[in-house]
Amino acid sequence: NFWGTGHWSLAMAPAVGAAMVGSLFSSDSWNNVTFAAAEVRNPTRNLPRALALGTILVTLLYILANLSYLSVLPFHGEPDGTTTLARGIQYASQDRVGSAAMAAMFGSVGAAIMAVAIVISTLGCNAGLVLAGPRVFFAMAEDKLFFRKAGMLNEYRTPAFSLWTQAIWASVLCLSGTYNQLLDYVIFAQLIFYALTIMALFRLRRVRADLPRPVKAFGYPVVPGLYLLALLFLAVVLLIEKPLYTSAGLVIVALGIPVYLVWRRTAGRA
Repeated sequence: NFWGTGHWSLAMAPAVGAAMVGSLFSSDSWNNVTFAAAEVRNPTRNLPRALALGTILVTLLYILANLSYLSVLPFHGEPDGTTTLARGIQYASQDRVGSAAMAAMFGSVGAAIMAVAIVISTLGCNAGLVLAGPRVFFAMAEDKLFFRKAGMLNEYRTPAFSLWTQAIWASVLCLSGTYNQLLDYVIFAQLIFYALTIMALFRLRRVRADLPRPVKAFGYPVVPGLYLLALLFLAVVLLIEKPLYTSAGLVIVALGIPVYLVWRRTAGRA
């Protein structure tokens, strides 16, 4: 019983929450399709479909992948094991459980197949992020909350300035730490912004009840409320378990508040 007094106790909740960083990252960017909403045909119908089907599909694939790992490899292993089966999931080389499972099934060829699959997946993910990210800068510039140039298109109808801004910032992040450290930065910041989005949903329902709402929030207010509580719980857990990186992420997010206020005041005078 997870909530009991035995081995699985409430004290394990923080560890479970911190361990969810990788799984959260695997399904992150599920909302990026909304960045290009202005270019989507019939967004009232197609955006909810894309969000729901994409989230369900990724979740299903992630669960099936983990079930396959558990079917192929033993959960426990030896840190000094000489084979993938001896090391198991617990001590998989460099925590690469997928590569270990493929190696156990197909030998060295399996590991190569997994490496190629990871490269293809990474390139596909990057392509989507590169296309979607500049739309945020573009929209902010139109609202006078970012550099005016970010809202301009070049002769190819491309937001070149926004693309270059994204590329430079991504390069800085890549040079700022290891992959796992970046995960802690990114996931914590995402949790904060997701929580703020849900809070904004509740506030808008109260102060702007007259706004047209062609897309309804599923299960409102119970489902968004539970989602908000889960987000806040995970954010607190990460602050406690990994304070070195999450606190820095919190500072970066918090710095956006004075920047926003100054930029808005400056834009109002222009």
